Amino acid sequence: MKLFVISKNTIIMYFIMTVLLSGLILFNRDTVAEVFENASPKRDLPIYCVDKGDKKVCSVSFDAAWGNEDTDELIAILGKHNIKATFFVVGAWVDKYPESVKKLADAGHEVMNHSDSHPHLTKLSEAEIIKEINTCSDKIEAVTGKRPNLMRPPYGDYNDKVVSTARSIDHYTIQWDVDSLDWKDLSPAAIYDRVTQRVKPGSIVLFHNAAKNTPAALPQILEKLISDGYEFVPVSQLIYTENYKIDNTGKQIPVITQPLN
Repeated sequence: MKLFVISKNTIIMYFIMTVLLSGLILFNRDTVAEVFENASPKRDLPIYCVDKGDKKVCSVSFDAAWGNEDTDELIAILGKHNIKATFFVVGAWVDKYPESVKKLADAGHEVMNHSDSHPHLTKLSEAEIIKEINTCSDKIEAVTGKRPNLMRPPYGDYNDKVVSTARSIDHYTIQWDVDSLDWKDLSPAAIYDRVTQRVKPGSIVLFHNAAKNTPAALPQILEKLISDGYEFVPVSQLIYTENYKIDNTGKQIPVITQPLN
């Protein structure tokens, strides 16, 4: 049996290292987090929300993939409160309801990309992803005269390839940090509680244009957030398009560049 003898100097060295590490963790946790973050593999994340400091500004967004029952009513509700929203529409929806796409654009709302046929983009090749995005944007541009630069992946399903491929054709990938879950047919009160309790400066809220109780819940949600001091802008006006980073939660953070002396 071998015996290992540890010298007194070795014990002292380990003790000093332990004390230093403990102090670093206790008094400089941000530095420790940064070290581990930098050592971890970087993911290419979409934008879930935006760092706006204390400025109470947020975005309301709607996904339009299937039905069209409530689009006119949503336009009326948003118009009554003078709010411009962002509608992420599927190309097939544009084919079926071009008049609604035109109404959204004419009312001042953003019409953005939600793919052409609503597939799981993570299961497609880069060429197939590009085709899905470009075909949808072509259709939107043909109706509205404006080409989208934002894309929301169907089902919220993404990976590094989806985000980087969208970027390669000048589309920012957009998610959300407040999910109304209106597609689950929650009651208006439940939708109201979910949204108003979760919104914070820089939030992106997800609704759907054909959800059962969204038209009933939306006016009260908007009125509550307005009374709380919130301003609403379309997603393209909420996000940063240069000098930013995205943290590991998907929050977009501005990066202040210092001028060269």
